[in-house]
Amino acid sequence: MFAAGVVLFVPFSQLALGVNYDYTLRTVALGGALLGVVSGVLGSFAVLRRESLIGDALSHAALPGVGIAFLIAGRSLGVLLIGAAIASWLGVRFINALTRTTRIKQDTAMGIVLAAWFALGIALLTYIQSLPNASQAGLDKFIFGQAAAIVESDVQLIAVVGAISFVVLGLFWKEFKLITFDFEFAAANGFRVGFLGALLSTLIVVAIVLGLQLAGVILMVGMLIAPGIAARQWTHKLGQMVLLSGVFGAFAGGVGAILSALDVDLPTGPMIIVVAFAVVLLSLAVAPDRGLLWTSLQRRSDARRFAAINTLNDIYRYAEAHGGVNHTVPSDIVIGVRGRSGIAGLRALTQDGMIVRTEDGWRLTDAGADTAGRQAESLRLWDVYRTFGEALDLPAVPEDRLRDIRDVLSPDDIEALVWASAEDKR
Repeated sequence: MFAAGVVLFVPFSQLALGVNYDYTLRTVALGGALLGVVSGVLGSFAVLRRESLIGDALSHAALPGVGIAFLIAGRSLGVLLIGAAIASWLGVRFINALTRTTRIKQDTAMGIVLAAWFALGIALLTYIQSLPNASQAGLDKFIFGQAAAIVESDVQLIAVVGAISFVVLGLFWKEFKLITFDFEFAAANGFRVGFLGALLSTLIVVAIVLGLQLAGVILMVGMLIAPGIAARQWTHKLGQMVLLSGVFGAFAGGVGAILSALDVDLPTGPMIIVVAFAVVLLSLAVAPDRGLLWTSLQRRSDARRFAAINTLNDIYRYAEAHGGVNHTVPSDIVIGVRGRSGIAGLRALTQDGMIVRTEDGWRLTDAGADTAGRQAESLRLWDVYRTFGEALDLPAVPEDRLRDIRDVLSPDDIEALVWASAEDKR
């Protein structure tokens, strides 16, 4: 759906918004989309391991590496990125060392690295800006990113390094999956969890470093975690989540770059993050099972079903106690017992054809009487199950009295309950 949205957005932006796809925009949009794929795929593991803050810490930790690399080797983009990668990787090792050798929690260790490394980076950049050398101009763009400076060779670098990262991810897919969902089980079964964790963190560092020029150290964490958070709302399977996260990241990177071209004053990096979090908000709202809209509809459906079941039981029991299932039940009785839930139950049962309105109240239809009879029998068997289930060696199941027990237990188990009920009455 989102991939189709990107394809449709391009002609729409040309015709309706007047976007001119010149060389710069094509390069930035392609670079943003590729970076979105890489950061989305690798960031999924940070989201699942509840290490979203590590992306923020490592992106900030990259800044002193940029400054030190400049002082040592000058202003070569490759050298600056290598310096950023080394600084981020050292940040990872420092966080791990703190949590392993002290009582400091991981979030505290990440906060220490984030603040200390970033402060050192700012101090270095300030010192570099004071040097009598023109080559340091624009070095501070690594803080917020400078997408307009991306050229074709940068896009190729993102594609090649991203492809290598995906190869490593594929080779260690099973191991990464295991340490992501059950770290202790992996360690107990002899997996080299220390090495695997360091390797996975290294891949995340690679994604962060690739995005420094486009999004900067402050906003890069958004590209890393936003696609993963959005994808998590749509699926429970790791493979699907990683794929969706890559698609969402590409959508955010490409569309954000195109939207920034609508006005010369719109920065590309922030626009990409804005689009990424728009995707997050959309996913939080409409994704099935986890989306707020879906949850609200499901709650309304459950409330309607529960009200109908309880009201039907009330009507059935009252009618049985006053002459049979065809006896009319006064409205005051139903509403007096259940209140607003009773009103909702009467409305739902009427729509489902379970009851009809009469001059004196409500009466069960044939379908309603049959359904109510089955519900009453199910409730009675639930009572028998609670009393004799263990003695009859029946399987332990959660007692859900709103479900028909015949849908929970096997026919042989139900027959045992009926027999126990008959014996108990003797």
